[in-house]
Amino acid sequence: MVNRLAALTAIGLVTPTGTAAASGGRPAARLMFDQASRVCIGIDLGATHGTVGVLDLSGEVLRQESRVIDIAKGPTEILTWAVNTAERLLAASGRQQRDLLGIGVGVPGPVEHSTGRPIRPPIMPGWDGFDIPAFVRRRLMATVLVDNDVNLLALGERATQWPAVDDLLFIKVSTGIGAGIILGGVLQRGSRGSAGDIGHVQVPGTANDRDLEATASAPAIAAYLSRDGAVDIEPGDVTNRIRMGDLTAIAAAREAGRAIGEVTAMCVSVLNPSVVVVGGRLGVNVQEIIAGIREVVYRRSIPLANQHLNIVPARGGPDAGIRGAGLMVLDERLCAAAVDELIEQLD
Repeated sequence: MVNRLAALTAIGLVTPTGTAAASGGRPAARLMFDQASRVCIGIDLGATHGTVGVLDLSGEVLRQESRVIDIAKGPTEILTWAVNTAERLLAASGRQQRDLLGIGVGVPGPVEHSTGRPIRPPIMPGWDGFDIPAFVRRRLMATVLVDNDVNLLALGERATQWPAVDDLLFIKVSTGIGAGIILGGVLQRGSRGSAGDIGHVQVPGTANDRDLEATASAPAIAAYLSRDGAVDIEPGDVTNRIRMGDLTAIAAAREAGRAIGEVTAMCVSVLNPSVVVVGGRLGVNVQEIIAGIREVVYRRSIPLANQHLNIVPARGGPDAGIRGAGLMVLDERLCAAAVDELIEQLD
């Protein structure tokens, strides 16, 4: 134990904080986990937004920067911006690459977590099979982990808003629709990383049994509102139309919420979470979405599953994605085996 503590002190993960009260013999030394000894980088990429942040080992965001992006412009342009921003924020934080524990990246599509490669992502042309970790490591020499952005939002939301909850379902409603599943306190990715891909679940009762994204996402609602050709509504305009009191848009959002509720009710019956968090641009900003979800879930699922079920809007804020990315890195790089590797590097 003494040797291990000495090694942990040598790599900077623990630091002395004085001595404890003596109970006979030499006073015991006090040690604490040094949250400032290393940093990690979180990169949260959505269809139309990107956020990069530097975090300490407690998951606290030290610096961050966001901008509007178009994920369809491809991996080289988007990741170059992300890496450039990460390097600038790292320097502004007074840190160097040797302080970097790892980089977490979230993208809006299916990811094979073991390789960090997106697999046929529907709204990410040019990204299929792209080696994101290898690209990032050309500039930032550290471990790079990649996951679906909804999984990272689930991690960030739970850590900041629901730390005592072990079973949580996070549903993102935006350009696409997906879910992050936490059961028993552990993020569930499935065998290849596609767990939670509810956007491609067919919605009962819809025309031609359309899937959830084709029924209730922002582009789907925009297409419905533009159906008569009188006006051309963009997906980013849907929220504004609802806030302006457009009755057709409000009704469409409520119906979208009910469609999401149909699929959510299935998830509640199978997974039995205690909290369902609804996030994403529409999920957070359009109360009709969450109202529709609640209406169907409380009606469809059995009393044992919904008796104490909370269905709430996300409260993690704009940095939830980078927090989740950072937490993914910390879970991986501060496990016992990874810390042993850091210690071995000193030898």
